[in-house]
This record gives sequence, structure tokens and C-alpha cells, in this order.
Amino acid sequence: MPKISVEIPQELLDDLDEHVGDDGKYVNRSDAIRASIRKNLDILDEIDERHGRLEDEA
Repeated sequence: MPKISVEIPQELLDDLDEHVGDDGKYVNRSDAIRASIRKNLDILDEIDERHGRLEDEA
């Protein structure tokens, strides 16, 4: 799996960390970020579909 590097504000990282670990929903930051990206892409696909911007998948 490719690795990437991003810079995010400390406040956003602190919020993310509240959902990571033994008491959180995600095992680690990578899992949380992957899930967030997937969710965001799903939302964008739904918006594109509503506006007729998606090509039909055959």
C-alpha cells in the first residue's frame, strides 16, 4: 500500500486522536484517515450522481 504524507492542523489531529486507540472506533490514525477518505469519496459520488456527472458503469 502506498504511503503519503499530509500536513494537518494540530486541532484536527487532536480531534482525530479522540477516535483512535483502545477506547476509540479506529485502531490507528491510518485506519481513521482511510475511512474518512472513503466516506468523503462516497459523498462526492452521490453529489455527482444527483447532478448527472457520473458515467454509467457497464
